[in-house]
Amino acid sequence: MDLNALVERGRTGSLTPTDFADGTFSLSNIGVIGGTYTHPCIMAPQVAIGAMGRTKAVPRFNDKDEVVKAYVMSVSWSADHRVIDGVTMASFSNVWKQYLEQPALFLLH
Repeated sequence: MDLNALVERGRTGSLTPTDFADGTFSLSNIGVIGGTYTHPCIMAPQVAIGAMGRTKAVPRFNDKDEVVKAYVMSVSWSADHRVIDGVTMASFSNVWKQYLEQPALFLLH
């Protein structure tokens, strides 16, 4: 499948069910429509899916117990436990979070 053609069909809203076939992992971004959280459902034959909500500013405490503005994005994962166990999915989630918070780490690996 040609990636450039797939991207173009996505941009123009002309993706077909065939374009989604045979994947193993999906990301769903409900944040672009203002969504904050969802429970993603796995579509066979895929083995995992992640759903990202919108980023929002919230109050948080820093190391000095001061209230500071923090940007938080909710993410939820679903995995087929016949293929991926929960510990593996949680470890992936932690690494993914680190990469989002510190993109330079991604370049180092």
